[in-house]
Amino acid sequence: MKTLPRRGTAFDELMVGTVRLVGEAGVRTVRLELAVRADRVLLPHRTTEARLSGRARIEGLADDPAAAGELEISPVARRRIRYRLEFTADGRRLTLDGWKSVTPYRPLASMTVLPFTLAEDGREIGRGTLRFPPAALLPFLRSWRFARPGGAQAALAPRWDGTPGRTEVWYTTLTDPASGTGLWLHHELTAPADGAPARSHGWIALFPPDAEAGHARYTAEPDSAADRLRGKAGPYTWDLTEQFTGPPLYTFPRWAWRRPVLPAAHMLPAATSRYTGTVTHPGGELRLDGAPGATARIYGHGNARRWAWLHADLGGGDVLEVVAATAARPGLRRLPPLVFLRLLRGGRSWPRRGTGSALGAFRARIGLPEWSVTGRTALRRITVTVRQPEQRTVTLDYTDPDGGTAVCRNSEAADALITVERWWGRWHPDGEWTLRGTAHAEVGTR
Repeated sequence: MKTLPRRGTAFDELMVGTVRLVGEAGVRTVRLELAVRADRVLLPHRTTEARLSGRARIEGLADDPAAAGELEISPVARRRIRYRLEFTADGRRLTLDGWKSVTPYRPLASMTVLPFTLAEDGREIGRGTLRFPPAALLPFLRSWRFARPGGAQAALAPRWDGTPGRTEVWYTTLTDPASGTGLWLHHELTAPADGAPARSHGWIALFPPDAEAGHARYTAEPDSAADRLRGKAGPYTWDLTEQFTGPPLYTFPRWAWRRPVLPAAHMLPAATSRYTGTVTHPGGELRLDGAPGATARIYGHGNARRWAWLHADLGGGDVLEVVAATAARPGLRRLPPLVFLRLLRGGRSWPRRGTGSALGAFRARIGLPEWSVTGRTALRRITVTVRQPEQRTVTLDYTDPDGGTAVCRNSEAADALITVERWWGRWHPDGEWTLRGTAHAEVGTR
């Protein structure tokens, strides 16, 4: 289950330098690309503990995109900023330990220079110095973020209050640009309507471009917190860090997420995210370095009678999110699917209101291996065609709070063709995207 503090501080930092290993005459270059996450607002007069994650590189020795550790920020109380980072080098586990000694008479130099020791299994194997390069100052300043209620952190917090008949879902989907492999991490908490104890379970699925998709389930809650995703299911293990890079995106109207009066609601705490780390699987190891994707949330009474879903990363921070569903409730199950569609483009979302697609002229044709959505508002129209090849699709079944069973057919390596037109006296092309093997999609039924 994924939870984040309701308040906190986050920033990114780059440091470069050298290390001299024991027994070597020369030095090796070192580069740390770190993301810092704290569960409280950082204030200089107090000591703040934070988490480190990112990439550690040592020339000819290590290049680990899943480095992790702790940071103690205490420039006034203890006059130091201490780093402790662990990473791997050809199967060896190394620890970088050092601190910036903050002095009032040399504040700039003392806060940008990091002497450190390098150790293996508690034994020192080298010493070096890292520095904050001047060219990294502007990206460093831009990266600072202060979490507030209502942001991604609050949206990831658990909502279930013990009420029977509820389902709560966290899921992450991403595509590795290097290999073309898709990944799906799904975790949910289901509270049976008859008052039986709630059950927590989930699964992982991997979609390699040159082989059939595979998956495994787990019943214990994965070890995931803050911006870290870790867990084990059968022959699969994963350890990933998540960096939010986009604004929240409410697929359903914002009020439907805040006040759960609909059968279910869907949203993305961040429209785009980047994932770094490793996934081990029966065929080897998948190493991710800033892979694009997103984490989404669902909260409601269970699955729809039938549904289709699409997450399409269009590049440059633009995203298309689609949910088309027919509710399972009596009186609603005979209706055609309601379409909830949000196109985030250039920082603006369309339709402007979350109810625009559901109440407007939007239609969905749900089927496999191909399904589609079409629709329009006064000045814009869209056509979305999704194809889920059988060999790149996994089929999973699960149980809803009312005891009914549902089946989903999911592909994190689907194809999608998206066209947008705008009305200027007649319809003019306004955007076209073709995604081959990088669209995330699903079709499900009860």
